[in-house]
Amino acid sequence: MARSAQRRSGGRKHKLAQRAQAPANPSPPGQRGGQYAPLSPSDMQAIYHGALRLLADLGLGEAPPRLTADLLAAGAEDRGDGRIRFPAALVEDAIAGAARRFVLHGRDPARSIEVGGQAVHFGTGGAAVQTLDLESGRYRPSTLADLHDFTRLQDCLENVSWFTRCCVATDVDCSLELDINTAYALIRNTTKPVATSFTLSDHVGPVVAMLDIAAGGEGAFARRPFLKAHISPIISPMRFGADAVDVVYECIAHNIPMSCITAAQSGATAPATLAGFLTQSLAETLASLVMVHAIRPGHPMIFSNWPLVIDLRTGAFAGGGGEIAVMNAASAQISNWLGLPSGVAAAMTDAKAIDAQYGVEKGLTALAAGLAGGNLIYESSGMTASLLGASFEAFVLDNDMHAAIYRILRGIEVTEEAIGLESIHAAVLGEGHFLGSAQTYAAMERDYTYPTLADRDPPATWHGKGAPDIWTVARDRARAILKRHHPAYLTTAQDAQIRARFPVRPSR
Repeated sequence: MARSAQRRSGGRKHKLAQRAQAPANPSPPGQRGGQYAPLSPSDMQAIYHGALRLLADLGLGEAPPRLTADLLAAGAEDRGDGRIRFPAALVEDAIAGAARRFVLHGRDPARSIEVGGQAVHFGTGGAAVQTLDLESGRYRPSTLADLHDFTRLQDCLENVSWFTRCCVATDVDCSLELDINTAYALIRNTTKPVATSFTLSDHVGPVVAMLDIAAGGEGAFARRPFLKAHISPIISPMRFGADAVDVVYECIAHNIPMSCITAAQSGATAPATLAGFLTQSLAETLASLVMVHAIRPGHPMIFSNWPLVIDLRTGAFAGGGGEIAVMNAASAQISNWLGLPSGVAAAMTDAKAIDAQYGVEKGLTALAAGLAGGNLIYESSGMTASLLGASFEAFVLDNDMHAAIYRILRGIEVTEEAIGLESIHAAVLGEGHFLGSAQTYAAMERDYTYPTLADRDPPATWHGKGAPDIWTVARDRARAILKRHHPAYLTTAQDAQIRARFPVRPSR
């Protein structure tokens, strides 16, 4: 009897332990969006035709000479007043010839993602100059060591689909060394698709030479590019930025996919009315698409139309709130309507602490962007303080938030088996509950996402653990990951070759 009871007890404990472990992710990245449509079809038509009129009648100013020549050859117009006009036919040709679906490669092919359609992926962005220190809980200047740490931290987070450098290493003064060391931190610490920016066009070639070493030899990176560039070639309102345009040319020459980002601000560099803002911002992002089309038709470009909001009372950037949520959702909706790979921004909370404001602003903006079908949702991991700050705790918390949003996007599968009338009959006429049934066990692993940080214990249990808040729990999780995860995605020979050729600094 004792041995039998022991076996039964051990089996029960084993099952309980199994159930306590999170199952395989039932709702991975790439779920379908598009359920939220803040604009009607006629609204989108009006905004689109307004954008076409702006491009045809007002055009873009300050186009560099090389770009002017390419645009005119593609069908643009120069009326001699310093502005290049884009006829509607040229814009529509650019849309028709755009790359609508393409792969963002990871150095590990299993981590590559396809961009386009209705698939939603949360990732990162930002250029935070401050980091929320794990030890002091205070903001301080971001360093190169922080970038290495952020990169290896997110390498463990399954709901972050790609990693754009999230902070600027303020301790690296030389701009070339900054661009090289930024790219090095990315390829050393993750094999996900990565992204960065280039200060000057002259920096693209040296960085690509370093990426070739990581890819296996000269020209290997261009054949399978695993890094994309973030570029803002349009300066709002309605003019080109010469340095950024030069970077575009170099990136296309090296076959680097691009996110051409428009980042106007309401009431400052774009109209304060939401419809007027969306019209101008769409025109500016379409101008980037026409530019790429004129240089190399079909080159992979993320149509990154990011509506940004300022607090009209103070002029301060406002990363969280209803207006920025609905405008980025509308931007994703219009981009998808045009059939273009969409990029929008979300989770850019204005909160400095990991608090209720943080949670509300991140949750509502990220959910709206996901439901609207943003293909790539930037800034959605780790950012705080209106993009001035980045936080290790925020990264692990946002990973759980993304999991919940992916679960919402997955929706509800309605089948005869899922409805399960027989199971309902059996429970009602039998034990009177569904605990322990085969249907419940199957649904537990198939239909439910389990948070890794949120507390679902009763109050008494929570008090018994010392009543920790979520900031403390997230800090402990981030510390644990950083303590154990030290990837070496470059071979010893690759690392030595890179260090011999480039001014790579120690990560510490």
